[in-house]
Amino acid sequence: MKRRSLLLGAATLTLSQLAAGCDSKPILKIRSLKNGIPAQLVSKFSRDLQPSPLLQVTQEAQLKELFALLQQWKRTPAAKNQADLVMLGDYWLTLAIRQKLIQPIDPAKFDNWSKLPERWQKLVRRNDDGKLDPQGKVWAAPYRWGSTVIAYRTDKFKALGWTPTDWKDLWRSELRDRISLPDSAREVIGLTLKKLGKSYNTQQLDQVPNLKKELANLHQQVKFYSSDAYLQPLILGDTWLAVGSSGDLLPLLQTQKDIALVIPVSGTALWTDLWVQPASGNPVPLVEKWIDFCLQPRVAPQLSLLAKASSPIIVGMKPEDLPEAVRTNSVLLPDAKILAASDFLLPLGDAGIQQYRSLWQEIRQVVQS
Repeated sequence: MKRRSLLLGAATLTLSQLAAGCDSKPILKIRSLKNGIPAQLVSKFSRDLQPSPLLQVTQEAQLKELFALLQQWKRTPAAKNQADLVMLGDYWLTLAIRQKLIQPIDPAKFDNWSKLPERWQKLVRRNDDGKLDPQGKVWAAPYRWGSTVIAYRTDKFKALGWTPTDWKDLWRSELRDRISLPDSAREVIGLTLKKLGKSYNTQQLDQVPNLKKELANLHQQVKFYSSDAYLQPLILGDTWLAVGSSGDLLPLLQTQKDIALVIPVSGTALWTDLWVQPASGNPVPLVEKWIDFCLQPRVAPQLSLLAKASSPIIVGMKPEDLPEAVRTNSVLLPDAKILAASDFLLPLGDAGIQQYRSLWQEIRQVVQS
């Protein structure tokens, strides 16, 4: 869940610096989430185009820092550090549109736009208030996506004789005081709604039977809540199960052999990282070329494997056209039925936000008392 955390500060790193004496080359300035752009893709993009362009990719540790930069550039349009293209989480898209921090893009300029699955095309088509609108403008280009997943200790579950497959398993008595959950009303109430057969985006919470009771029971299972410090307790075995972002957890599998991941069969929450253009930015032809490059079917599998997050393009590709490492990874490429049952976290509106906050505070107070 660190990728959406509002708590951590940003550290800026440089992936590709401008080379001295190369002023004649076309330049594309990108601001990205840390580790968001694999270096191999930067090299491939530069090799594929002639004249070979320079990509100046500056990384930030948190998506909130990228959003803050967009706000800064609106106040100071001529800022020297302004980028041509910025990575932004779909969570921030509504605010970026409302605050006029970004400008629309023209999908007709991308040869590969039609290869995007329809639900991702719909996600970025919004009205001027940032709400989904089939007649609205396109405000961003989907780049990669992931999901909220269950991570569990295979060594601990071996003794239990079962493994988690769905949200309902979090309520099993064997997991009392063995679970960590995100410190997020939207995520915890959302997964409880999924257990009850509802959407993450349900707004009339007081009309959902048993929701409060189910939440209270779930909280009795929880050892602690954290959106950014849950990995170490899981690694050490202090917790047996954690709910977190696939973006955090997929890289963990490379070093932790006793940890496995599963996407709940009833569906989960989806997140998407997007490319947006700052409102005050000038047209740069390389912006269109980079976005179209990221949407290429020949690039999408490589992007998915290297970035540990899925390109939307792979969802629409034939299985035989995908490498085995993608085809057989149920987190990178979930079963179509699970994906169809999963939800993007859409804007709730002020009334909906207040409902979630109130219920979350009530449950947490009950648990703490």
